[in-house]
Amino acid sequence: MRSPSQTQLLAPRSWLRLLTWTARLRLTLLYGGLFLASGALLLTITYLLFQDFTDGEEWLAPSFFSGAQNGVVHQPGGQVQAATSTMDGVQAMQRASDLHQLLINSGIALALVALLAFMLSWYVAGRVLRPVQTMAVTARRISASNLYERLALSGPDDEFKVLGDTLDDLLARLQTAFEAQQHFIANASHELRTPLAWEQMLLQVALADPNATNAALREACEKVLTASKRQQGLVEALLTLATSERGLDHHEPIDLSVLAGAVLLALRPEADQRHVEIAAAIDPAPTSGHPALVERLITNVIENAVRHNIPGGRVHVQTTAADHRAVLLVSNTGPEIPSTEIQRLFEPFQRLETARTNGLGGYGLGLSIVQAIAAAHRARLTAEPRPGGGLKVQVRFPMATTVHPDVESPDPVAHDNTTSRAAPSMAARLAASRVSAQGITNP
Repeated sequence: MRSPSQTQLLAPRSWLRLLTWTARLRLTLLYGGLFLASGALLLTITYLLFQDFTDGEEWLAPSFFSGAQNGVVHQPGGQVQAATSTMDGVQAMQRASDLHQLLINSGIALALVALLAFMLSWYVAGRVLRPVQTMAVTARRISASNLYERLALSGPDDEFKVLGDTLDDLLARLQTAFEAQQHFIANASHELRTPLAWEQMLLQVALADPNATNAALREACEKVLTASKRQQGLVEALLTLATSERGLDHHEPIDLSVLAGAVLLALRPEADQRHVEIAAAIDPAPTSGHPALVERLITNVIENAVRHNIPGGRVHVQTTAADHRAVLLVSNTGPEIPSTEIQRLFEPFQRLETARTNGLGGYGLGLSIVQAIAAAHRARLTAEPRPGGGLKVQVRFPMATTVHPDVESPDPVAHDNTTSRAAPSMAARLAASRVSAQGITNP
C-alpha cells in the first residue's frame, strides 16, 4: 500500500489540482455536457430522419444491379416471385447496413468533437474565471498593513467588474474603520496614560518625603482620588460609546420630553454655577429605543451646550413631534465654531482648542457618543454653527409605532387626554426648577 507521499510522487501536484471539484471543472463539465447532450440529440434526430426518408424507397446495392444486368434475376415463369423476394431481402440488408454505418461514423465524429468541446470549455472557463482568481490573489495579499491596495479590475462593465468595485468599496470602508480604530486606541491610551502617570508621580513624591505630614499625605490622596474619579468617568464614557456602536438589544416606548425634563432638573445646579440661562419648550415626543442610551444622548447634548457657553449665555432646549419624527433641538450661545470643524467635533477625543485653554475640556467623547447613540436608533443627527457663536444640534428620532398608553395612544381623544395629563406634570417639574436670569425658564 502506497503512502500519501508516494502518491504525490506518482501524481504531479498540477494534475491533482485538476481532480479537485473547482468552479473551473464544474463549468467545463457543464459546457461540455451541454454540447455532448446537444450533439447526441442532433445525431438522434438525423438518424430518425434518415431512417424515415429511406423507409419504402428502392435501396439496391450496386452488386445487385450488376447481377440483374447479367441475367441473374430475369428468369421466366414462377421464378419471378422468388427474384422479387430476394431483391427485397437484399434491399433491407443494405439499408440496415448503411444505417449502422451512419450511426457508427456519427458516433465517432460526436466523440471527437465532444473531446474538442471539453478542451475548449476548460480554456473558456479559465478565461471567464480569471478575474475571480485575480481578486482572490489580491485579497489574499491585502492585510492590515496594506489596506490601501485595491483590486482595480479593468475590462467591460460586467458582473465581475461590479463585484470588484463593490469589494474595493468594502476595502475602503475597512481601511477607514481600521484607521479610526487605531486613532481611537492611540487617543484612549494617551488619555488614560497621562492621569495614571500623574497619579504615580503624586504618590512617589508624597512617599519620598520623609518629613511628610498627615495633611500633605491626605492632600496627595485626595488629588489621586479626584484623578481616579476622572478616569472612572472616562472608562464609563468609553463603555457607553462601545455599547452604542454595537447596536441595540432593547427597545421600549419612551418620550423625549420626559427624559429631557429629568436631564434639565439634574443640570440646574451646573447651569446656576456657570450663569447660563436655559429656556425649555417641552412637548411630548414619543419614540422607542433604549431609555438609558437616549437619556445619555440628551444629557451629553445639553451638557455640551451648558459647558461650552459664555457667562450670561443661553441654552434653548425643545422637544416636539413633527413630520412623523420625535425631535430634540438644543441650541446655545458660545464661542464661534467654524463650519469645517463641526464634523471633527463628533469624532472621539476631538475638542476645540478653546476648550483646552479655558479649562472646559472634557474627554472629547460627548458628541461622539451622541452620534453613536443616534446611529444605533436610526436617528438623523445634524449640527450647524449659530450666527454669532454657539452650536445648534438637532436629533430626529423615528416616531414610535407602538408605545405605552401613558406616552401615546392611536385614538385622538385618548392622545389629547394623555397630553393633558403629562403636561401639568412636566410644567410642575420645570416650574420647580425656574430661577431668575440664570435658571431654567419655560417660555
